[in-house]
Amino acid sequence: MNETPHLLSSSPTLWDLVVRRATLTPDRPLFLQGERTLTFGGLRERAERVAAGLYGMGVRPGTVVAWQLPTRIETALLSFALARVGAVQTPLIPFCRDREVGFALREAKAEFFAVPGVWRGFDHTSMARRLGAEGVFEAYGELPDGDPSALPPPPADGTAVRWIYWTSGTTSDPKGVLHTDRSLIAGGSCLAHALRPTADDIGSIAFPYAHIGGPDYTVMLMLYGFPAVLFEQFAMPEALGEYTARGVTIAGGSTAFYSMFLAEQRARPGEPVVPTLRLLAGGGAPKPPELYHEVVREMGVQLTHGYGMTEVPMITMGSPDDGAELLATTEGRPPEGMEIRIVDGEVRLRGPAVCRGYLDREQTAAAFDADGFLRTGDLGHLTDTGHLVLTGRLKDVIIRKGENISAREIEELLQRHPGVAEAAVVGLPDAERGELVCAVVEQPTGAAALTLDAVTAHLRAEGLSVHKLPERLEVVDALPRGQSLRKVLKYKLRERYSGTER
Repeated sequence: MNETPHLLSSSPTLWDLVVRRATLTPDRPLFLQGERTLTFGGLRERAERVAAGLYGMGVRPGTVVAWQLPTRIETALLSFALARVGAVQTPLIPFCRDREVGFALREAKAEFFAVPGVWRGFDHTSMARRLGAEGVFEAYGELPDGDPSALPPPPADGTAVRWIYWTSGTTSDPKGVLHTDRSLIAGGSCLAHALRPTADDIGSIAFPYAHIGGPDYTVMLMLYGFPAVLFEQFAMPEALGEYTARGVTIAGGSTAFYSMFLAEQRARPGEPVVPTLRLLAGGGAPKPPELYHEVVREMGVQLTHGYGMTEVPMITMGSPDDGAELLATTEGRPPEGMEIRIVDGEVRLRGPAVCRGYLDREQTAAAFDADGFLRTGDLGHLTDTGHLVLTGRLKDVIIRKGENISAREIEELLQRHPGVAEAAVVGLPDAERGELVCAVVEQPTGAAALTLDAVTAHLRAEGLSVHKLPERLEVVDALPRGQSLRKVLKYKLRERYSGTER
């Protein structure tokens, strides 16, 4: 298991991976956090004891257990203990509050709910009681404990639905996404195959472990037997000390993370912010080509970006040997078994990493076409080399006077303006045009105030067609973002600037 095994020919479970890796390298570290280390063997031993404790509480195969916990060693232990029992688990991002949490608990019919108590000044236990949640227990430090001999055999079928994840940011109402161990293993295998880590690497998980990227990344650690540093609270520049002390070689998470590392590098010209760092990698949001070139040029590290979503944790991933042009302009290639079909410009997917659908059967029926391909809502095309290029989202196509305009095209050109730190372009209702083009931008610290005239002049100089130029500019201190991978929430911008904000 120092190379990605052919796991998808059968139906292994996540617990199978735990057992295999614990047998191969029991004493190698898996998770590093502060002064604590959890080895691969320690994960197996401790997770079985926690599983026995959960079993003693009444958790059985198929029991729905929700958990809303920060990125901690205990969180991973609880999650793998639930996998050992064969429970159905529904992770919730720690920053979610009453509306989202209450919705998820009701829809999933959760029978138990693990919370961190008071965390970052918010009382999760009180919220759980307020929502009438069942089986509430705190799992921040103390975890259930029991004798593993009381446990039934571990689950044997990796194709059973045992995960309910929640979409986080592309719509105002979340959807419960149904996953299996097999689909999560397929996603992690894709990531591992593309990045080609070694046992000598040290990774990092700076995003919420409750995000679908949590098991995605952990599968890669299992397959290649290397550790990751966990960050319960991620902030720059405070996190740099831990990256340096642990000798992290692979970091990232999403486009926002690349930008944060780059900003720190610019504050320390000529001095590597993390001397051991060799690779930034991630996905979850569009990556402007210019950002790729800036990271490689100024930080002296490679950047590989991928494409995934809650419904399909890993679809494509750039590989370090793809070459600069492909890494800058594409989302990488799909792994073996992932079928990509382009229908009327829309990317559609079929393969082992694709979810089983949604809790809502009507949403499932609408999401898959007659051939079983998932409709992603993303627009793109495949290159001659099999790399995927994303050009926007169906909802990001602005129809102005009958002409289709790609929001992403304008955003990438705006990113080249020195007065723009990040940009989001949306269409707003307009009686005359149908939709007008609105650019919403964050500016770098100390930048001169932008005007609409300056923005349109820049876009004209970049060669943008006149009919695509923004008619409206909004400058904000911070774009609204999801709490997991910091993806910009465009629906909030549409609500805010069309006057329908709730």
